[in-house]
Amino acid sequence: MQPISIGSFEEFEHYIAQELGASDYFRITQDQIQLFADATNDHQWIHCDPERAKKEGAFGNTIAHGYLTLSIVPFLWEQIVQVNNLKMMINYGIENFRFAQAVTVDSEVRLVARLKNVANLRGTVKAEVEVKLEIKDQKKPAFTGLLIFLYHFN
Repeated sequence: MQPISIGSFEEFEHYIAQELGASDYFRITQDQIQLFADATNDHQWIHCDPERAKKEGAFGNTIAHGYLTLSIVPFLWEQIVQVNNLKMMINYGIENFRFAQAVTVDSEVRLVARLKNVANLRGTVKAEVEVKLEIKDQKKPAFTGLLIFLYHFN
């Protein structure tokens, strides 16, 4: 699927209360989990020790850090919406965020996004986007929440 192209506040307004789409599925590997653990100094065995996780863990395998799944949002978001004519974008906030289900190693996830609201704040566009990270072949999403972006157009 081709990303939606948006280049102004007025173009954002057109999508209020609409689902914007879904990204491609993205596989979470043990290498990614280990690199995230190294970057954040979070080496808990449930993430980094496959043998122990299989024997003692509640999920039968290692799981991705919750914040790892959150950290891939920008990559997945760009597959849904391409914002053009942009001077700068700022991650402004996260609200009502819940990690609903663990993402086991080698699972495939995708982002689904719906534009809740958009406001023009004296030339800066505030976009509120409801998101969920779906796990392929699972009923419950990995997470749900509201992301808030600020877009400064040229």
